[in-house]
Amino acid sequence: MRKVCPNFDREDGLDTVLEVPVPEEMFTPNNNGRWQSMKTWIRPQPERSTLPPSVLGRNTELQLLLGVIGAPLIPLPVPASHSLNRDIKDHPIESSMAKYIVQQYIASTGGDNALNSIDSIGDAKSIGGKAKRTRRHGSGDGEDGHVGGFILWQKRPDLWSLELLVSGCKISAGSDGKVAWRQTPWHQSHASRGPPRPLRRSLQGLDPRSTANLFSNAVCMGEKVINNEDCFLLKLEAEPSTLRARSSNNVEIIRHTVWGCFSQKTGLLVQFEDTHLLRIKASGDESIYWETTMESLIEDYRPVDGINIAHSGRTSVSLFRFGDSSETHTRTRMEETWMIEEVDFNIWGLSMDCFLPPGDLKKEQEGCSVMAQNKRLPLVPQVPLRIATSKVVAVNMEDSDSIEDAEQGL
Repeated sequence: MRKVCPNFDREDGLDTVLEVPVPEEMFTPNNNGRWQSMKTWIRPQPERSTLPPSVLGRNTELQLLLGVIGAPLIPLPVPASHSLNRDIKDHPIESSMAKYIVQQYIASTGGDNALNSIDSIGDAKSIGGKAKRTRRHGSGDGEDGHVGGFILWQKRPDLWSLELLVSGCKISAGSDGKVAWRQTPWHQSHASRGPPRPLRRSLQGLDPRSTANLFSNAVCMGEKVINNEDCFLLKLEAEPSTLRARSSNNVEIIRHTVWGCFSQKTGLLVQFEDTHLLRIKASGDESIYWETTMESLIEDYRPVDGINIAHSGRTSVSLFRFGDSSETHTRTRMEETWMIEEVDFNIWGLSMDCFLPPGDLKKEQEGCSVMAQNKRLPLVPQVPLRIATSKVVAVNMEDSDSIEDAEQGL
């Protein structure tokens, strides 16, 4: 990860300290697309008015990738102060088994004392990857690479801040405990409907305490084999009241389900999956349905201050759009691989000011959020907090019109 870059304004000037560290691949002049994106992002704001065609041609794809994979949320709030060891008696057998599995997970990640000692988390990762678009009849329109990095700070499940930079495109997201928000170059700052919820990335092996609290009310659905490893399968459904709070007059979230696969051998979480279905009202009585499935394989657990933290993984995403006519059916697949560069606990000086929402934050309007059309995407960096590595890959992409409508259900 590179933390400084050349001074583009003065050859004899000091190197520029990057607000968000980025992978070395973005500084390779041989790759004109990435290099131009990086130079555009670093230069002062007035010089960014005209972006090179190589950068502009990638914006639509980046909107799709980052809009879906960038900062998705967990379907329901996770309590910050929840008793990790709960009595498994006097519960149905499916619930009792799930509570026992969660207790084994707590023990395998470090135990009650270690998890309860966590006051805050800081993660550093790097991201990169490629994308391939395939039309209905199988003809592809090329591949392109995307690399970058992100920083995640978290003090509670509902108190977090994320800064993500991919190929010169910046996304900021966070929650101050009252409202969760997201800010992108192509969309003004807007708040998510419903109560503030945790960032999905933090439950991909980075925050064992929140993971245990999330699955404390799950039920055991049996067993499943993941990468030749026997696992217990836990299931958790979002409450109807939570789904109604996230819905609007034009968009109805029908269901949102979370699945967790815990290794029978190690007790650790090895796969995290969530799927949700939403209905978007179209003209007349017609409706469009979006089913989104995100599946994360979690690997490379290593102890950090006595707590087992996953240091790499891969997330696969499937978007299925369907309606009354078979001609409207489309499917899009994406994939992200990530690797942890640095993890710290109990960060000194991490105050509430670090989680304040943007000053221009507006409540999301009812209905689908629609991106501005025929506008260049300003690649504007914002003040970040800290960073990490991963890859973003989109494959087998068919017609992706209106995919942005599905973003509000994430």
